[in-house]
Amino acid sequence: MPLNSLTNSTEETGKKGELYVVATPIGNREDITLRALNVLGGVDLVAAEDTRHTLRFLSHHNIKRRLISYHEHNERERTKNLLDKLNSGLSVALVSNAGTPTVSDPGYQLIKAAIESGIRVVPIPGVSAAVTGLSVSGMPTDSFVFVGFLAKKKGKLLEQLRKLAFEQRTIIFYESPRRIQRLLEEIILNIGDRNGVLCREMTKLHEEFIRGNLSDILRSLKKRPSIKGECTLLVAGDEENEDVSMEKVRKEIKKRLVSAKGGLSDIAKGIAKKYNLPKNRVYDEALKIKGD
Repeated sequence: MPLNSLTNSTEETGKKGELYVVATPIGNREDITLRALNVLGGVDLVAAEDTRHTLRFLSHHNIKRRLISYHEHNERERTKNLLDKLNSGLSVALVSNAGTPTVSDPGYQLIKAAIESGIRVVPIPGVSAAVTGLSVSGMPTDSFVFVGFLAKKKGKLLEQLRKLAFEQRTIIFYESPRRIQRLLEEIILNIGDRNGVLCREMTKLHEEFIRGNLSDILRSLKKRPSIKGECTLLVAGDEENEDVSMEKVRKEIKKRLVSAKGGLSDIAKGIAKKYNLPKNRVYDEALKIKGD
């Protein structure tokens, strides 16, 4: 049996099929492993986020396989359909448009259902935009937080950001080119003007890395007539405030509220300046404490 061949032949064994979770390139079509090409060329069916996109990729590598769409809008109904095929003995490769499936892409429901049904799920590792960006960021890589896409609704987005205000690890976001400026503005306001790296069009012809304070990155983008390409944004952890806990901040807020020195906005501004924290974060905590 070839080294990279599929692990079983369902026609010979009569067993359930296997689900292969296959990472594909985030840009350059040559960023694909030999094992991934072998699997894609040997499965019965390829479940793709966008069949047209995947067809072009497979054609580039001279692979002809039956495709079925599997995306966020049909994930529920397709999961049942694909599960039936796997249970009948067919092998399926799950791919997204770029990178590793289920990492801010569809696939979670299918994988969960397959595991619950006793179907073997096989990872075929490869490219991920998060790790690709992290590897060249120049930021600490020993520990990081992958956030991916934040909520589109402002209330939920602000809630997510404020929970990251004291995060000391490198933070990784995904964002579309249409919303990247808004994201930068909200991060600066709610987390602070930290050091960052914006990765755009990674592995492609117009690959770009913009480094500096988030405000510098934002200014650079605002000078452009348009922004193209999916964006991976890395933000430095809260290195300056390692010794500042929210409990310490809350105690000082309570102390100042009791002494009645200044209004809520003035109290938040003073504490934020003292600990080099985003004013909005401190103000929200003060509102909660005053409400209680």
